[in-house]
Amino acid sequence: MSHPSRRADVELRLPADSAYVSVLRTASAGLAARLDFTLDDIEDLRMAVGEASALVLEAADVDTDLTAAFWLEQRAITLRVSAPGTTPELAAEEDFAWQVLTTLATEASVTSTEGTFAITLLLSAAPLETGV
Repeated sequence: MSHPSRRADVELRLPADSAYVSVLRTASAGLAARLDFTLDDIEDLRMAVGEASALVLEAADVDTDLTAAFWLEQRAITLRVSAPGTTPELAAEEDFAWQVLTTLATEASVTSTEGTFAITLLLSAAPLETGV
C-alpha cells in the first residue's frame, strides 16, 4: 500500500505529545463524517488513529511535531501519521497494537526513511445499505 502520489487533501501538524492525539482523532472523525462513514466506521477510524499515533510517538524525537496527512476518496481515507525519530523495533504481527491496527484498517504499513518514522493506514467505509 502506498499513499496517493498527489498532495494530501488535509494535513495537520501537532506537537509530538500524547496530549494532542485527541485533536487528531476528532479531526479524523470529522473528515470521515464528510465522507459518509457510518458511526461504527468513524469509531474504528478514531481507534486506529489513536493506536497509530501511539506507535509513532514512541519513536518520535523530543520537541518535534507529529504530522498527519489525509487523502480523501469516495468512502475511503488514507492517513499517514509521522514524526521525526528513530526507528523502533517494528511491531510484530502478534503485537497487540499492530493487531488492533490491522483489524481496524483495510491496509496498514510502517515506513522509516530519512529520519522519519511513519504509519500509513487505508480505512474504507462499509458499503451503504440500499433499501429493498
